Amino acid sequence: MQTVDPGLWIRRFHPAGPASARLVCLSHAGGAASYYVPMSKALSPDVEVLAIQYPGRQDRLSEQRRETVAELADEITEVIRPLAADRPLYLFGHSLGATVAFEVARRMEAADVKLAHVFVSSRPAPDLNRNGRVHARGDQELVKHIRSLTSAAPDVFDDPEMTEMVLPAIRSDYKAAETYVYAPGPKLTCPVTALVGDADPMVSVEEATAWSRHTDGAFELRIWPGGHFYLEAHAADVISVISAEISARA
Repeated sequence: MQTVDPGLWIRRFHPAGPASARLVCLSHAGGAASYYVPMSKALSPDVEVLAIQYPGRQDRLSEQRRETVAELADEITEVIRPLAADRPLYLFGHSLGATVAFEVARRMEAADVKLAHVFVSSRPAPDLNRNGRVHARGDQELVKHIRSLTSAAPDVFDDPEMTEMVLPAIRSDYKAAETYVYAPGPKLTCPVTALVGDADPMVSVEEATAWSRHTDGAFELRIWPGGHFYLEAHAADVISVISAEISARA
């Protein structure tokens, strides 16, 4: 019996039809399910794209935020575990979402639930997590850091009231990412693809390559020009990688 309400966590932006696969997407620190609307539009209806909405933002603004990867992974695993029952289930996580996806995958496989593939984007391998203190910075320094990661930083930071509204979730997410401690355990059995920008200040190509030691399945590394949000400039290429993997299994 589920104790976590799937309706709180799962967002479906486009009809799936008789989709051959499901892709669950997990966002970066401060991100929201709506970040994956373009990916959903591109892959639907052949793939059912489901984006996870973390608490403490958008339509979950009033809910208690989660401050550890373990909390997020435990609840998300409970929500999505039934989704693997009738068709292949894929995970895609960007930045914080990559670590959450990894921990969800570990929990799924520990429960004998098979995953088709895990895509991890813009994140060091779990055992190389960078335990920084960005989450402990003052508001202005935190905003400055976020702006440094992308030339398309949200205009929300130009509005003091909106900034006050969104910063708590960003701070909680960064705390989850930066305080994560990898616990050694069985490797994943599913294939893993690591995706990274070649100029990402948050993860080196070598740190992304190290994901290979966390699976006994196939591993692939994909590199694009760009920084932490390389996938915005190379959205079509990233979607092609995902689509090709799903098509190859169909």
